[in-house]
Amino acid sequence: MQSGFFLEIVKLGLNNLRLHKLRSTLTSLGIILGVAAVIVVVAVGEGNKRAALRDIAALGATNIIVRSSKPPESNSASQARTMFVAYGLLRQDLRRLENSDAIADALHVVPLKAVGSEVTYEGARAISQVFGTTPDLLDVANLRLDARSRYLTAQDLETRAPVCVIASEVARQFFPLQDPIGQLLKVDTQAFRVVGVLQPVGLAGGAGGALVGRDLNKDIHIPLTTAETQFGDTIMRRQSGSFSGEQVEISEIFIVAPNTESVVPLSLRVKRILDTGHAGLTDVQVIVPWELLENAKKALLVWNVMLVVIAAISLLVGGIGIMNIMLASVTERTREIGIRRALGATRKHIVLQFLVETGSISTLGGVLGIVLGVSFSMSLQGLTALLAKLPFFEGAIAGKIALEPQVTLWSVIVSFFVAAGVGLIFGIYPAFVASRKDPIEALRHD
Repeated sequence: MQSGFFLEIVKLGLNNLRLHKLRSTLTSLGIILGVAAVIVVVAVGEGNKRAALRDIAALGATNIIVRSSKPPESNSASQARTMFVAYGLLRQDLRRLENSDAIADALHVVPLKAVGSEVTYEGARAISQVFGTTPDLLDVANLRLDARSRYLTAQDLETRAPVCVIASEVARQFFPLQDPIGQLLKVDTQAFRVVGVLQPVGLAGGAGGALVGRDLNKDIHIPLTTAETQFGDTIMRRQSGSFSGEQVEISEIFIVAPNTESVVPLSLRVKRILDTGHAGLTDVQVIVPWELLENAKKALLVWNVMLVVIAAISLLVGGIGIMNIMLASVTERTREIGIRRALGATRKHIVLQFLVETGSISTLGGVLGIVLGVSFSMSLQGLTALLAKLPFFEGAIAGKIALEPQVTLWSVIVSFFVAAGVGLIFGIYPAFVASRKDPIEALRHD
């Protein structure tokens, strides 16, 4: 009997919503937009978080990057038009790191030496950076080779071979229609035969690219011994009528920790070793991707929480809209309430009827909001790319906005239940107002 009566109340509440389709739709609009906003905001935040963490992790979660860094005083405007600066890591720093008992647990210590100022192929020039290094860099920096390629070998180091491995962007610029393997590139006046091509690493515009300070897809790798023999330690550059020279023995050193737990302690020991020859580390920079990864996770978590709170305000506004409409509905249906009370309906039945209506509005709004939010999130990446091609936006956002929205299950579930809860919570007061109507006074109401 009770279950049948409950079903009748549910039918009555839903029929009332059906009789006022436009009002019900407008009432649920706040909930629809609120749920959609939560899903879209979380999707964009999650996509950006994954992209940033992927870029940082691509540098190697157990890697420590020690880099030569030009001290601030070397950039002073008061210096002469012809400048020569010696700074950064020395070979003796590399030997101390390789032989130090303090970092004996390090799995690899891999040096990189920047050389050359111009890369050409049959008259064509490309902006790229040439590094002398060792075969271990392939695994240490998480690099991958294209088919038919090989990386630098121990024999290349021993024989000081004039060979090179080029990154994907260099291959695209110089060899768009031919196989790069076996071709000759010139670095300044020195010729190098291409023996390998690296796959794209995806750090060009991401957080990882910012950390290493360059686009890794434009790198060229040659044997370290060849770099030392053919180029030396001095790089001369001519720019705007002035000459500048830099003497850097070692540009970067990759140090690999045995596991993520030992990365930070190992980096502190590395800093202490380097501080002996570089007081204050003014010309040396120590980058710890794992530490940056953890900081990025915390920062992005705070950012996501803030965005969700802002989007949740839409749900609050939607709830207030439901309360407002239902209070007006109580006044409009006073006589109906009086008739129902006179025919035996209790206060509980009146409360239940109004809660069914508000619950239905908020639940339906939640479902429509989920559909809208998921659809918009999935199309956002394509929409951004489309806008970037329009004349008005071209050049303004192209290459600057790269969205990879990732819809998360928790955002869909939480937003739906919050929407349903908001409808019920904001519907309770109007329901109690309706149930407290005096039956006699309600019947007299016009």
